[in-house]
Formats: sequence, structure tokens, C-alpha cells
Amino acid sequence: MTAAIQKTDVSHDFDFFYGRWIVHNHKLKKRLQGSSEWEDFDATQQCLPALGGLGNTDQLIAQDGTPIGMALRFFNRAEQRWYIYWVSYSDGIMQPPVAGTFKDGVGVFEGPDVYQGIPITVRFVWSNINTPMPRWEQFFSTDNGQTWESNWVMTFERIED
Repeated sequence: MTAAIQKTDVSHDFDFFYGRWIVHNHKLKKRLQGSSEWEDFDATQQCLPALGGLGNTDQLIAQDGTPIGMALRFFNRAEQRWYIYWVSYSDGIMQPPVAGTFKDGVGVFEGPDVYQGIPITVRFVWSNINTPMPRWEQFFSTDNGQTWESNWVMTFERIED
């Protein structure tokens, strides 16, 4: 496969994320309850390519070495969209994917899910991807995207090898 064909065949939007990171987490303590109480903690993460760059995977690890969870991201060639899956260490269940694309350096990914028995729409937003500190934010909506609750923000700081 030539380089020109490969560039149109496989998206490389997440290539910026390969490597090791310190992750500064800002997480809402109680979701969908009108809470304004947040917790802050640091973790580490390493993102590696999968399937020759068609996807990638990472694990989020607490400072004490306890896994928090992992993400799997795969590019659907036919749809020209990314699908992102999350598995939490607390339950080991792969959540339904969010799907989307990047435009002008911002990635927006959405999908249906259920949180504590409540049907929701989940949104992930990736921004600042061309800076030394990329940002990821998670939102929940209980009204089909009319309003959104921000409940987890991660800022990434690269760990140089």
C-alpha cells in the first residue's frame, strides 16, 4: 500500500496521543445530581498503536499503581469515523462506544449509554491536541443533547523518555 493511499484509508487523528503521559484529572464526585463537588487526582497513561495504526489503546493507572480503566479507539474505514470504547477497572464492562471525528483540531464523539439506570448520551471532546497539554472532557446528557453536564476533565502532560 502506498503512503498516499494509506493517508486516505486510515485516519491518524490520534497519533498525537502516542506515548506516556501524566494525567491531571478533575472529576465530578456525583454525576447527574446537580453536584458541584469535584475531586482532583493525578494518574499515568501510555497510549500505544494497535492494528498498524488503525487504532490505539491506553491504560489509566492511579499513582498507587491501581488501574482505573482503559480505552480502545478504532477507526472505521467505511464510515471515516472513530469509535472509542471504555472499560472501567471497577466493573470490567466495556461501555457502548462513542463515535465521531476531528474537525479543526477538535474531536467530538457521542453515543447512547445508561448511567445508574438512566438513559444518557455521552460526549467526549478532545481539544488542544496540537499543544503540549491536550485536553479530554466527558459530558452526560439526559435530554438527548439539549443540555450537558461536564463530569470529568483530563489534561495530559507528556512524560519524556
